[in-house]
Amino acid sequence: MKLLLIQKTAFSMVVKYFLFTLIGSGILFASGLIPPQSHSDWEVLQKDEIWVGWTNYNESQWCRAKSTINAPLERISKIIENKANYPNVFKRVESATIITDEIVHIVLDMPFPFYGRDYIVSYTQHKENGDSIYRFQAVKNSGIPVHEDYVRLIHAAGEWRLHWLDDKNTEVTYTWNGELLGDFPNWALTRAWETQGVEVLTWLKDALSE
Repeated sequence: MKLLLIQKTAFSMVVKYFLFTLIGSGILFASGLIPPQSHSDWEVLQKDEIWVGWTNYNESQWCRAKSTINAPLERISKIIENKANYPNVFKRVESATIITDEIVHIVLDMPFPFYGRDYIVSYTQHKENGDSIYRFQAVKNSGIPVHEDYVRLIHAAGEWRLHWLDDKNTEVTYTWNGELLGDFPNWALTRAWETQGVEVLTWLKDALSE
């Protein structure tokens, strides 16, 4: 009886783990949720070495930052895949806790006087027309409590897209859901989106130059 109980408990844990991973994984990633590469209706926030814009798509506000980086695609992939090291690369990331191989809890610092933000997302990786893509989407009912000093971004989603140009250059596109929730004023959103797009790709370039 004791052995049977242990087996049932182990089986139950496996099932719970599988369901948790399935719910958060790309299997349930809504097709067409993120604006496709062909989407052209962007309001440009910055047109420079780093391009940043935003758009309304699928009843959400989406942001996109894009730049050509002087580094091989493989080197950039290693940085994006090493999520535990995000606080050392992206300076606004306070912590990145690996829950499973696919699911990560990320905590962000926000400038005073705003509360910090956090989100739990599941990452999926695949190829599309030769591009390397890392997509992420919020995991619901993760069981991780919300800290009183942080706002949970329950609709967090986006993708990294790496497009090979040649052995030394890669076009990097970062797309994310621009919703910030909490007490963040609407009038400041476009400025926050522009800042985030520039910061993220600048920090990525800095990490590759080390």
